[in-house]
Amino acid sequence: MARTPTQTRPKRPPKPAEQNERRPAFEIVGGIQPRGMRTVIYGPGGVGKTELASLLEDVDGPVLFLDLEDGTDHLDVQRVRVTDWDTLRAVTADPEAVSEYGAVVVDSLTKAEEHAAAWVVENVPHENGGSVSSVEGYGFGKGYTHVYQEFVALLNDLEQMAKAGTNVVLICHECVANVPNPTGADWIRYEPRLQSPASGKSSIRLRVKEWADHVLFVAFDTVVSSDGKASGSGTRTIHPQERPGHLAKSRRLERPIAYRRGDAEVWRQLTDEGGDEE
Repeated sequence: MARTPTQTRPKRPPKPAEQNERRPAFEIVGGIQPRGMRTVIYGPGGVGKTELASLLEDVDGPVLFLDLEDGTDHLDVQRVRVTDWDTLRAVTADPEAVSEYGAVVVDSLTKAEEHAAAWVVENVPHENGGSVSSVEGYGFGKGYTHVYQEFVALLNDLEQMAKAGTNVVLICHECVANVPNPTGADWIRYEPRLQSPASGKSSIRLRVKEWADHVLFVAFDTVVSSDGKASGSGTRTIHPQERPGHLAKSRRLERPIAYRRGDAEVWRQLTDEGGDEE
């Protein structure tokens, strides 16, 4: 029954002092909280993902590449050669070591997953004792869970880096993946080539998408004729929003952006306070 204007809400009895002491402390913080961007770039080989990441230097300061595939050899950039999981984690676990850089680029996260799997096989014993020769050797998807847990630790390190003000860019190769559709027929689309079991459990791909502020799909422009033949002139486009043919997301950008060699337009839009406004 509704209270009349003269009625007041009854006061709660005070809690015992020992209960108040157990209450976790918290703080309410208002306003925009500055931190680095968390960006994923993925697309086919040769489309220019590494070069695109390097162009962030033109907009927001020096860039450090964590180069896992020797993909920066043709670029005049600062790099750390990464040949195993321990080296990658050593760099990402120390935000102060990279604080002089405006951005840190992992090139590529797809290769990093291979290193994580190799580390798990070498260091995580089977639950019944002994070693395994591959991730599948743990049985029943348990190996993928181990790799996923390692990747969560990596993302936590990268999150601390972003909170310290460093932009984080993760480069991935692409794959064609099936999209389950509860309301109709399934379809296929381009997605980052990262671990993603059909069950949805231990999906690094989905976890990375959730973590990122922007997932940018870079693709060559193609035109498909009625007879199924494709053609194109080599032009490229950066797609910031999800469409049936590709996974993507952006907290700021709405429209595709033409990608021309040496053009840092996408970074200018992402770092501009006005964003991609109409």
